[in-house]
Amino acid sequence: MTTTRRSVLSLALCGLLVGSAWAHGPSRQKVELSIDIAAPADKVWARIANFHDMSWHPAVARTDGAAANEVGAERVLVLKGEGEPSIGEQLTRYSAERMSYSYKISKGDVAVLPVSNYVSHLTVTADGDKGSKVEWRGAFYRGFPNNDPPPELNDAAAIAAVTGVYQAGLDALKRELEGR
Repeated sequence: MTTTRRSVLSLALCGLLVGSAWAHGPSRQKVELSIDIAAPADKVWARIANFHDMSWHPAVARTDGAAANEVGAERVLVLKGEGEPSIGEQLTRYSAERMSYSYKISKGDVAVLPVSNYVSHLTVTADGDKGSKVEWRGAFYRGFPNNDPPPELNDAAAIAAVTGVYQAGLDALKRELEGR
């Protein structure tokens, strides 16, 4: 093989490797919000502990599912809005002692929440004798799995949507438990 031919092949191979590095696809996004609530942790936990009752969230019209808080339990969040959009979720971890549970979306629609491979954790911790802190965190990919997503399915849209869900829920929980 001639030197020229080797050089051309080397350049072509480098171009392929560089091109594949640019086309890596979406990266995992994370959102973590918390709120301090002037109510004992056991009272806050009692309000959110039932995986099948998300009536404390203002976007949820109803939650369908069995009443057990066992790993593998499924719930369907029926949301307020035209056509009653819904999201299916599955409980992946639950600890009453730690006042914490984790879940994942098992059936979603990117038109409802522009994410994929979504997992989330809710935790309540005591903050002194009369206060508590609720932490809600999640990790996910944007709703569009390939490069060049449309604006409504890009990373920014996914982060904004999840942040909005968490903030609305935490604010509503605070208002309810503080009697405001």
